[in-house]
Amino acid sequence: MDNAFERIYAVVCRIPRGRVATYGQIAALAGNPRWSRVVGYALHHNPDPVRIPCHRVVNRLGEPSSAFAFGGASAQIVLLAEEGVSFTDGRVDLTRFGWKGR
Repeated sequence: MDNAFERIYAVVCRIPRGRVATYGQIAALAGNPRWSRVVGYALHHNPDPVRIPCHRVVNRLGEPSSAFAFGGASAQIVLLAEEGVSFTDGRVDLTRFGWKGR
């Protein structure tokens, strides 16, 4: 599983400031589109939140994680807002702020 986590962290590190990606998107880019829950687990155990910006990962609807490991959903919203990402009705506009990573 460590190798999977390393692949997930490597993808998350590529998300630019001011952009977000979904759990499913990270899973697919890490090599297995069925790993959405694994992505969530990996991010919950993020060993270096300064270097691995897990706050930039939201669910498929653009919602922050209620289980955000580093202060809850409100902390995730604050971190994203500091990067210029805005929320409408509790969601990020994925068309506007979604990362088009490959």
